[in-house]
Amino acid sequence: MAQYRGLMLGFIPLILSQFALVGAQVAEIEKASNESLLWGPYRPNLYFGVRPRIPKSLMGGLLWTRVEDYASVQNNFRHTCEQHELDGYGWDEYDVRTGGRQTIHDPANRVDITTEFIKFPGGQHGGSWGVRIKGTPREDASPDLRTTVIWYNTLEGLGSLEANADSDEVGTEGDVVLKGQTLELGDFEIRVTEGKGDHPRTNHPSYNEKPLDRTLVHSAQLPEEALWQTKPILYGHLKSQIDALISKYPEDNPPPPAQVYTIQHSPGRGNFHLVQKVFEGPFEFDVLYSSASAPTPVTSNDMTEKIKSVTSEFSSRFTNIFKPQAPFFKDRYEEFSKSLFSNLIGGIGYFFGDSRVDRSYDSAYEEDNEGFWEDAEEARGRNVAQFEGPSELYTSIPSRPFFPRGFLWDEGFHLIPVIDWDVDLTLDIIKSWFKLMDEDGWIAREQILGAEARSKVPPEFQVQYPHYANPPTLFMVITSFLDKLDVQTAASEKSSQKLLAEKSYFMQLANREAALQYLRTLYPLLKRHYFWFRKTQAGDIKSYDREAFSTKEGYRWRGRTPRHVLTSGLDDYPRPQPPHPGELHVDLLSWIGLMTRSMKRIAVYLGEEDDAAEFVKYEEAIIRNLDDLHWSDKAKTYCDATIDDYEENKLVCHKGYISIFPFLVGLLPPDSPRLGAVLDTLSDPEEMWTEFGLRSLSKSDEFYHTEEDYWRGPIWINMNYLAVQQLLSLAQQKGPHQERARKLYSELRRNLVSTVYNSWKETGFAWEQYNPETGKGQRTQHFTGWTSLVVKIMGMPSLEKGEKVHDEL
Repeated sequence: MAQYRGLMLGFIPLILSQFALVGAQVAEIEKASNESLLWGPYRPNLYFGVRPRIPKSLMGGLLWTRVEDYASVQNNFRHTCEQHELDGYGWDEYDVRTGGRQTIHDPANRVDITTEFIKFPGGQHGGSWGVRIKGTPREDASPDLRTTVIWYNTLEGLGSLEANADSDEVGTEGDVVLKGQTLELGDFEIRVTEGKGDHPRTNHPSYNEKPLDRTLVHSAQLPEEALWQTKPILYGHLKSQIDALISKYPEDNPPPPAQVYTIQHSPGRGNFHLVQKVFEGPFEFDVLYSSASAPTPVTSNDMTEKIKSVTSEFSSRFTNIFKPQAPFFKDRYEEFSKSLFSNLIGGIGYFFGDSRVDRSYDSAYEEDNEGFWEDAEEARGRNVAQFEGPSELYTSIPSRPFFPRGFLWDEGFHLIPVIDWDVDLTLDIIKSWFKLMDEDGWIAREQILGAEARSKVPPEFQVQYPHYANPPTLFMVITSFLDKLDVQTAASEKSSQKLLAEKSYFMQLANREAALQYLRTLYPLLKRHYFWFRKTQAGDIKSYDREAFSTKEGYRWRGRTPRHVLTSGLDDYPRPQPPHPGELHVDLLSWIGLMTRSMKRIAVYLGEEDDAAEFVKYEEAIIRNLDDLHWSDKAKTYCDATIDDYEENKLVCHKGYISIFPFLVGLLPPDSPRLGAVLDTLSDPEEMWTEFGLRSLSKSDEFYHTEEDYWRGPIWINMNYLAVQQLLSLAQQKGPHQERARKLYSELRRNLVSTVYNSWKETGFAWEQYNPETGKGQRTQHFTGWTSLVVKIMGMPSLEKGEKVHDEL
């Protein structure tokens, strides 16, 4: 025994050193990832805005307007992304780690703006970066189109920033240089180059006060809470300048607009700096950020060379990862695919600030009494929400003009294509989301962090409630990571070397121990979130004498009202009326089934045998209860359940996305006796099928296209993606529905891609949803969140007639 003990003690240093080695590897991966991801256009609510992933730090942004007449200037000053004011805008090519090119088509200002953002790695503070800003007059512009362009920088928190403009009283000739310092960024320099382009010249005497061939710089010290309000601050400052200038000249000889709308030239120290240039015709200039710890400062020549290599590298990688498959070879499909994916990851932002949370959780929020939604509404009216935080979040967003913030269930769909491009980026985003979790396991479904984010949200939608859930789509992405780990484990030496060659994207995939350590760190949070779901969204099976395999596996969304179940994501989809505390929702049980499978698989990966066995039992009970509680033999579909006037169980069936949910999340095997009826519903033109994609609610349903008509008919790409994915899986497995699934998969894939593509060609935008009668995009424009899943659909294999169908995945 003593000999055995001695042998075991001898192993302890070896085990500890192995843990230390893995810990060091993980730390090195996180350090390298943070350095390459530190800077970015992480202010996606702006047409162009840049910041680091650091709370209270340096930020920058761009404004512009046409200055040919007095009437249009104020209405056409561009800064924040807005719907319906441009012909199109967005990233043509973009990679979070290297940079890319954005084009902005501005018809009212008669100019097209290009921003080329490039990163330069090196040093101890996240490297350097530059942005090249170009303006090209549109065809309808006058020969002497006049455009004023303002670059600005703000500095929150501790540090210093000073505009050391080498200039006289009327403006700066040459480059403008801002020098700064913060604890996190060290010393740095921002250089706004003189650039290329002509400048307006006028004979008006006001020109001598502010020659427009100079660059104007205005520095100020402002309250920190005001720094994000750049446009109102600019307007206020311009008004003071206009009033002073106009008063000097008679009404019949006012200064020209390009002269009037100029800032005061007063460079110096401050936390707010405006740099203004006025051009006539085309123009170009650079903003160059150089970290003092980088090997050398960034120059415009560096920008020119790096832009070429970044564009070339992006195209090569995109072809390898997302190249569209047949039949999407011709026309502009590859350009379209690049644009949608680039805008998806170009919409990644860093957010920091407080949020409004109502934790009062009195009896009104228990939702156990009939009429519970009225009690909840009254409780919300008491407005007892408190500010919590601040918190930080690194996430992509659904839409830059309309939803420029993090949404929990959207993010899982967003990351499905992103993980193919950059595993480490994806894992970083997932970790950021789970860091938001409270002690109970709750993550707010909508992240409205700080005053700037709240400015885009009506007050009645700002408050978050700790008993409200949202579909757990991030578990789909974690499952995708495990799929990639499985492939990597079985990969050849050649495949391993290929991953290592792109280690900045796949470090945690190339290093299995690091990947497992990531999962071990995340696993307790995943479990907490999983059991929070089971507890807070539990449904009542026992009280109503329902017959089911399990008395526990039934769930209902909290936050229900007669018109909405916002927490489900499918806001106005028809549900049982009136709401009842005895309801059971088939989509929620399906989501928890998906989550359970994911938890089981992670537990197996980590050797958590007891947990895995527990999840196996939950999974079996969920599968059985889907049929016992939600299948209607009469309607031949899955349905929500409620309690009728006689206190008896009742199924309420509305064919559409919810009625095929067990299929959409992969809970129906190829030989399921329910599968044929599900495919019937999916493929029937009088139910869900259209030539543009699957409509959200059956054409035959009494609520089709009624009231808000949000999830009552329109086509949504995220749900269609799930359907295409499951049809592909069926088509690649032997079973009674294999050939039918192949045909449906091929037709639906073609229909969806054509719908999004044709609307993009016509309007220049991806859209939130698509009309089931016309295929036209509608609701929110520039919706390059989950609509970008069409990139994955285009890259799926072609199984058109005549092509071989594989027997296994």
